[in-house]
Amino acid sequence: MTQRIVNDFSIVVGTSNGSGSQTSNSTILRALFKMGIPVSGKNLFPSNIQGLPTWYIIRASKDGFIARRDEREIVVAMNPNSFERDLASVIPGGAFYYDDSIKAPITRSDITVYAMPVKQIVRNDPAIPANLRDLIANMVYVGILAEMIGIDMTKVEAALSFAFKGKQKAVDLNLNVAKAAATWARENLEKKDPYYLETMDKTSGLIMADGNTAAALGSIYGGVQFVGWYPITPATSLAEELNEYLPKLRKTADGKDTFAVVQAEDELAAIGMCVGAGWAGLRSMTSTSGPGLSLMTEFVGLAYFAEIPLVIWDVTRVGPSTGLPTRTAQSDLNFAANMGHGDTDNIILLPGSVNECFEFGWRAFDIAERIQTPVIVLGDLDFGMNQWMTEPFKYPDMPMDRGKILWEDDIKKLTEPWGRYLDKDGDGITYRTLPGNRLPGSSYFTRGTGHDPFARYSEDSAIWEANLDRIKRKFETAKEYLPKPVIEIEEGASKAIIAFGSTMPAVQEARALLEKENGTKTSLLRLRALPIADEVKTFISNHDKVYVVEMNRDGQLYEELIIAMPELALKLCSVAYSDGMPPTAKRIVKEILAKENK
Repeated sequence: MTQRIVNDFSIVVGTSNGSGSQTSNSTILRALFKMGIPVSGKNLFPSNIQGLPTWYIIRASKDGFIARRDEREIVVAMNPNSFERDLASVIPGGAFYYDDSIKAPITRSDITVYAMPVKQIVRNDPAIPANLRDLIANMVYVGILAEMIGIDMTKVEAALSFAFKGKQKAVDLNLNVAKAAATWARENLEKKDPYYLETMDKTSGLIMADGNTAAALGSIYGGVQFVGWYPITPATSLAEELNEYLPKLRKTADGKDTFAVVQAEDELAAIGMCVGAGWAGLRSMTSTSGPGLSLMTEFVGLAYFAEIPLVIWDVTRVGPSTGLPTRTAQSDLNFAANMGHGDTDNIILLPGSVNECFEFGWRAFDIAERIQTPVIVLGDLDFGMNQWMTEPFKYPDMPMDRGKILWEDDIKKLTEPWGRYLDKDGDGITYRTLPGNRLPGSSYFTRGTGHDPFARYSEDSAIWEANLDRIKRKFETAKEYLPKPVIEIEEGASKAIIAFGSTMPAVQEARALLEKENGTKTSLLRLRALPIADEVKTFISNHDKVYVVEMNRDGQLYEELIIAMPELALKLCSVAYSDGMPPTAKRIVKEILAKENK
């Protein structure tokens, strides 16, 4: 008898874009999560509106690994246009479920095949309106999988209740189809594959969320007051979640809004509004992706030189140009770090989990106002649009850091003239006032042209150079306020990995594979911000070889590290690739071993 494989396999559902499969797929995902099984879900969808093939990948892992895997043990085929591809993708010994209305030959004998009478089951329920049958049909595979691999039907109901938020009629329609399909499977299918699910207790105390929702909530708890944005995949849902939650969370006692959200006519207008709002003293932000970030460059340069705080969320997708709008990458790092013509620097935050998307949502405002500069939070599609297990979000445990603002009472106490760009403390950061302050000596002219410490127009070479040096100095000061890298030292390891962002689940699993299969122990440094922290240099110095893992073609973080510490360049080895897919541990191991063997 084939050995049972419990809570350690992937389920892949092949449907077509716009077919309504999101509810059924998220129902499976949440049901497994509610069963206490560590799980992750990834939606691989095309960039057109409707019709092309789409896949949803669910990974169950009793060991808690939640990165995507290449192996597909269970495949559900609901789309005739991807049927052959789906059939070929099942591993030997795997299970293949398909809609029996798809009349295509099945030639494989090394897998278990289950035909599902999807249309028949849906037609047998007179309560389903004719116009909803095609959408609710996806619940058939939910019910059949529940019966065949052991998904708890009470958890399916709980997941549906969460999805439909109290709309009991919708819950009942979908649940009844799932139950009917489970009954059919119990009466008509013989279990021949080895894959089973059993209740565990490894998700207790956790929640599920996507990074864009987490970022929106974090921004709200960070005191966002103005949002200017323009729609772009995969960042649109971040602004949509702000629109969802701000009216619920940010009103005065008499019901007045304490925020403004403006959908601009384009990215130029969106960032321009944010610059103006930041200058006026509001905590302002925008969300975009690579093409939008390109359009924002000139205004970011203005905010850098005029020293205006604002926050930009760049939810990265695959470029250049339009690229692959619905695929993930980490290819905006170099651009974001240096965007703006002339001598510019930018602070970049690099969240490494959905929980950090929330944390950096509020922390970014503190940093932007403390350093008086744009802060770019670099997320990506994988974190932004997919569901992840995470610790519950924590309310900020510190007061807002508004930085060096002179309020009216502060100005009254001044004993010498104030200058907007006058460095009094030697840290490169000057004091600012806000519009509306009526006291003499508190106003200044904001300009993007050359200016002296008192904001007066100047083309004097010495003044220009001193001002640029002073701005550069505050980016050294910034390191004190940026999130420090997370370091895991493996005793006796001569090799190490540096990575950031959504590669982390795959990197952690890759470290385990390297040790298990090759006996190679590796330390890990997870970078969380640019400019690069001093701890990074020490970490690299203490290892013989450091692999820099990232999702872009050219090794952009690798390049940033070499620029920052060229004397350590020979210790660094780039492990960079960009295929648009969320990373897998096996791909990372393969790339590292290929570098080892050269």
